[in-house]
Formats: sequence, structure tokens, C-alpha cells
Amino acid sequence: MPLPGGYAAAEEGKPVAGDRADFISEPIQPVPGTFDTRAMAAGEPGLPARFTWRGSEYSIDRVLEKWKETSRCRSGADEQYVRKHWFKIRTTGGHEMKIYFDRQPRTTREPTRRWWLYTVSTPKGP
Repeated sequence: MPLPGGYAAAEEGKPVAGDRADFISEPIQPVPGTFDTRAMAAGEPGLPARFTWRGSEYSIDRVLEKWKETSRCRSGADEQYVRKHWFKIRTTGGHEMKIYFDRQPRTTREPTRRWWLYTVSTPKGP
């Protein structure tokens, strides 16, 4: 399954340049009603089961890894704050992606841009 923006899926048994992770850094739009409510009840962002990127919809098949990025308090206090929640996922189409939830929006003009696609890899052959 080809990806938007010129990315191509691997042919069976043949490596392609897309086998590496390509840097994207673009916002994704979660599909409403697909958030993980158990995570939200625990105070974490609810990873959406489906999202759109560049006009195509992707479904998450599995979470491969997850971690948090922390940094010191910006006011100078000696405390650590979680800034981003990271997820390495595999889609139902076989793409591996790193996505993250930004706990603090980058701009007050677009406070809903909280989910970002960081990298994407095309499916690998067998």
C-alpha cells in the first residue's frame, strides 16, 4: 500500500529505500471516537485507534513501544514534567510509525494540534 507523498511499499523480498525511517514531523488528525479511554482515565493521552495523515486514514494494529519525554520545569523549580508521550506503532497496512502527543501545544493559535507523526517506515518484505 503506497503512502502519501511518494512513499512506496516494498515488493515482496526486495529491500527498498523506505525500509529506513523517514523523518516527517507533521500533525495527524485522530478520528473522533477512537481514543483509548482507559489511558485517558489514568491521566494519559488516549492513543487514537485511527487517524488521518495527508488525506489518508490509518488504523493502528499494534503498539510496539511507548515512552515519555520529560524535562525540567520551565519556571525554574526543581521538578520534572512530562512533555511528550511517544508511541512506536504498526498500522494494519504494515507501516511502522513513531507518533507522539505533545502535552503543551506549540502555538496558541492551533491548540488542538497535539498529535504528531514523527517518522514512518514502509512495510518490510518477509
